[in-house]
Amino acid sequence: MQQIRPFIKENKRYLLASFFIPFGIMALIYLTMGIYPGSSRSVLASDAFSQFSNFHASFRNAMLGKQSFFYTWNASLGLNYWALMSYYLGGFFTPIVLLFPNQWMPDALYLITLLKIGSAGLAFWFYAKHTFKIGRWNHVALAVCYALMSFVTAHSELVMWLDAFIYLPLVIWGINRLLEKQKPVLLFVSYLLLFLSNYYMGFMIGVFSFLYFFLRVFGQWQTGKKQILPYLGTSLLAGGASMVMILPMFLDLRSNGEALTEITKFKTEATGALDFFIKNMIGVYDTTKYGSIPFIYAGVLPLVFVLLYFVSKRIALKDKLLSLVLFGTMIASFYIVPLNLFWHGMHAPNMFLFRYAFLLSFFLLMLAGYGWEQLTKDDYGLFLGLILTLIIAFSIAYGLIPKDQYTYLNVQSFLLTIVFLIVYLLLFSLYQLKLFSLKRFTIFLLLFVSCEMALNTHGMVMGILEDWNYASRSLYTAPHQPIKTLVNQAAAESDGFYRLENLDPVSANDGLNYNYSGVSLFSSIRNRNSSSLLNKLGFRSRGTNLNIRYPNNTLLMDSFVGIEYLISKTDVQKYGFHKIGEEENYRLYKNDYALPLAFLAPKESLTVSLSENDNLGNQTALFNSLSGLNENFFNFHPISVINSKNTTINDAGNSTTFTEIEPNIAKEITWEVTVPANSQAYLSLYPSNFGKLKSSNVTITVNGEQRKTQININGQYYNLGYYPEETTFQFTASFYGTSDVSFQTPQVLTLDTEAYSRTMNQLQQQSADLTVSNRKVKGSVDVKEAQQLVTTIPYDKGWSAKVNGKKVDIEAFQGGFISIPLESGTNNIVLSFLPQGFLIGLFLFISCIALFIFWQRWEKQKELKTD
Repeated sequence: MQQIRPFIKENKRYLLASFFIPFGIMALIYLTMGIYPGSSRSVLASDAFSQFSNFHASFRNAMLGKQSFFYTWNASLGLNYWALMSYYLGGFFTPIVLLFPNQWMPDALYLITLLKIGSAGLAFWFYAKHTFKIGRWNHVALAVCYALMSFVTAHSELVMWLDAFIYLPLVIWGINRLLEKQKPVLLFVSYLLLFLSNYYMGFMIGVFSFLYFFLRVFGQWQTGKKQILPYLGTSLLAGGASMVMILPMFLDLRSNGEALTEITKFKTEATGALDFFIKNMIGVYDTTKYGSIPFIYAGVLPLVFVLLYFVSKRIALKDKLLSLVLFGTMIASFYIVPLNLFWHGMHAPNMFLFRYAFLLSFFLLMLAGYGWEQLTKDDYGLFLGLILTLIIAFSIAYGLIPKDQYTYLNVQSFLLTIVFLIVYLLLFSLYQLKLFSLKRFTIFLLLFVSCEMALNTHGMVMGILEDWNYASRSLYTAPHQPIKTLVNQAAAESDGFYRLENLDPVSANDGLNYNYSGVSLFSSIRNRNSSSLLNKLGFRSRGTNLNIRYPNNTLLMDSFVGIEYLISKTDVQKYGFHKIGEEENYRLYKNDYALPLAFLAPKESLTVSLSENDNLGNQTALFNSLSGLNENFFNFHPISVINSKNTTINDAGNSTTFTEIEPNIAKEITWEVTVPANSQAYLSLYPSNFGKLKSSNVTITVNGEQRKTQININGQYYNLGYYPEETTFQFTASFYGTSDVSFQTPQVLTLDTEAYSRTMNQLQQQSADLTVSNRKVKGSVDVKEAQQLVTTIPYDKGWSAKVNGKKVDIEAFQGGFISIPLESGTNNIVLSFLPQGFLIGLFLFISCIALFIFWQRWEKQKELKTD
């Protein structure tokens, strides 16, 4: 503490500037776009709206004791929350959300984003202060360039990545301290915080820092080789301690994640020969979707100092060659698919490509710092020549651009780049000619660097706006009060655990925000066991199950997963559902036929074979097996076209294509159908080619009610209402989003509600009374003969079961849900969840930190004995 206070007093201005200049610039750019605390436009762009805002809201719920930090019931029926937290919420700024009600989560993410960007600048200042022998305000200038480099600002909506930019400079500073002073504490702490915050970016930084360390060692072999074992020991202990977060998440991803990407080509797709120059111009944003090239800009002035680094005679040739090796490796990775995949852990990213590009920006700033050290009065002529060289290089690159490439580059970006290079040329010339004092020169240099970075930041944020849009706050906040009121009413009405869904949700992750258990989820952390089973049963979750959606399934599945309550803006028109509440434009319905969390079934039900493609057949087979009945639930009925607008209809055997006549106007078809009495009717629309759908949607109008649905991510059974008598009616489908859309021949499907009610009554008699707490399920069940307890709790290896105090094996019912065998008599059941690998991770966390402390004390004692 005695050393810290003088340091802060001496460097207070630089500390504050390194934090508040990036913080202030980012806040100012947001302000110019109408984003500020309480503004009508929010900071929620891209996945921040549907994912991060809700995930942070769920973290607040956990901090308030509304759910466990290990398990949440509020994501796709139930989910390993520790894994989700490790993937999305590991940063140490996350607890700030406790200060913001869930309705204000856009403001929480706004503040967290600014704090992380400011902290990145501060962290780089500490690194630069202890690394580069340059002016103090020059350290600040480099810190501003780092905190506002293009990668940071172009991906600023991905708030969980921003922590990595704080720890990267501290890790490299820690390596320097280990090599120069044999002090590993900073490296250990930085690695540990990095891996705990975000393992994904931590992996990339880990690879980069490993390469950096050994390049430094090769550059000073005689002294550096002695630190190889201390480095490896420090890294392994930090990595081991971080296993408390990483191991459970890794095991979860191994069970539920996606397969490694196959290498099918050598060169990456959109990259070209001029990328380095184009993406180092001011304000150049292409996209963070598919077809982008790396974001590597970190200021044009640092590029001049990088050139100085390589031409300076005072830097050893060996150091230059080693730097070129790392630089060349990074550049080659942008173009060569196997190298590019390696940086991503051999898994191709889903948009937001070249996620390691920030490492090149950091490395260029590092070389710039070392180059700046070499600048003396005798070098000013050379330095000015290097600026002119860059002006010529950028001009040639701009002139060589083919007509069909780099279409996102505008002349303003090129001119701004040249202008700022000229400004820096004039500044250094005036200082060399002694027309500027050092103080005035330093102030103007920092001012122009900050202006340059502000202009680039504006370009990046405007790019996000055009690419993804910053959502209106009202989209997030306006529905909050009525939805929350109805969720609270459902909780008060329910006797215990219940499930609820919303036909008009804010996003697929509403359950995490509003604290209710439902079907829908959009997350990289998901339970593929349950999602793939639910996909077979009609809740669409195609491919890798990244998305699962509740809408457009049958009453059978409402009951099976226990949807006891339903929120909707319109009449749900579902058999067995009746309205019990209303708030503003939302209504709350209760389902009389919802099944409980668990029910008894014969052991034979475990052997029912389900098809990959016949979800109606799967539903019938499943319910008949569970209930012991033999019901026929579904029938198809022909439909006839009554009218069409702006549509050409092409029937081709088993498929029908609807093509628009006038572009950008909805394709509208009206059909007529007759359905029998006691029927729940659905329009069946199964796309012939999902790849062509893009964001196509359909609006179904029936009985005076309308409902709009995105076709590719929701189920195929569009509700047409309940009919107690035989009825002939008309309904209309309006398609919009693509010029044509093709389906397997549309038909009307009816569900026999009498067969449905008989089956549900039977299964409700087989119900088991279980109580649910945060991560435990308990209950007592009496059975006359051995049976199977079937639950709709997603199967996960983190679950364990005890019956009458004895551990029993959990079985995966149809591969997706938890099931346990019960013997005749009374069965006292306890199900408990603890993330797989958590106890091992906790042991490693404690033991690795203890080992590191012991090691450092031992080294200290050895040093004292030597003295």
